[in-house]
Amino acid sequence: MAPYDPQQASARETLCRLLAACYYQPGPEYAEERVFDSMLDAATRIHPDLAARARRLGEEFSAEEPQSLLVDYTRLFLGPNQIIAKPYGSAWLSAETTLMQDSTMAVEQLYDEGGFEIDENFRELPDHIAAELEFLYLLIYRENEARRNDDQEALTAITGLRKRFLDEHLGSWIGPFTEAVRAGADRGFYRELAELTERFVSMEAGEDRTP
Repeated sequence: MAPYDPQQASARETLCRLLAACYYQPGPEYAEERVFDSMLDAATRIHPDLAARARRLGEEFSAEEPQSLLVDYTRLFLGPNQIIAKPYGSAWLSAETTLMQDSTMAVEQLYDEGGFEIDENFRELPDHIAAELEFLYLLIYRENEARRNDDQEALTAITGLRKRFLDEHLGSWIGPFTEAVRAGADRGFYRELAELTERFVSMEAGEDRTP
């Protein structure tokens, strides 16, 4: 087990939260809030590979017109005729073509266990990629909080929940989902986003953070 690094732990929270934000419809707030500068700063504190990917993501964003990103976002995740990369866990964890499968209900149970409530203004299904990344952010935050408070009982519980979530849900479908994004994207921005997302989630799933 690697030694606990508070700065790296905080950076994991930040990067996860901002990755989730990138799966919402792109808009001017990306530039206004300097999202990609913050992502690069966080990624640099975690791992050189993540830093290189975050740097390329920011460069691709700067090179694109907002309308081009919106068109690609719509093609990839919304349709209207065929969704290229369905951003829902149930689309990848079930052989059925319909959404809201047992896997959706299972992830909702994990949300309940982790005290995660989806905002009432969120108009997507609960297993949307943005929601699952936001839940992972919450788990990382609470894990770090337990470490800061030297609360071993809470740390063991939240670490176990994070492992189950990654093993049974997000970590199981992030690979095929991001591969579909890479194969179907017209713009380099979404290809780089897929690369960074897959790498980050894979690192989270592979890390041993047990006490």
